[in-house]
Amino acid sequence: MPLSFPSVDERTDTDADLDTRASVRPDVPWVTVVWDDPVNLMSYVTYVFQTYFGFPRPTAEQLMHQVDAEGRAIVATGNREQMELHVEAMHGYGLQATVDRAAGE
Repeated sequence: MPLSFPSVDERTDTDADLDTRASVRPDVPWVTVVWDDPVNLMSYVTYVFQTYFGFPRPTAEQLMHQVDAEGRAIVATGNREQMELHVEAMHGYGLQATVDRAAGE
């Protein structure tokens, strides 16, 4: 018995495609937020930022001071999956961190 295949309409309606794309939001950007806590020393937070994220010391110290003064700092921006990996890593270092949608998104 021969196989039969359904007919496929390969035409596309570009107006419909544009309408669909306009309503779909991309998965970027998301942010990793590190929060202030009463446990970790500032020198340790600086160390984690340098070790894990590879920030130069001045950048790591600036972010650490932001965490201390403002209660939080955004340390990374990207797709949600990568930000979740960063949060998991921060938890592994004993830091409090969360994933959030970037401001203005």
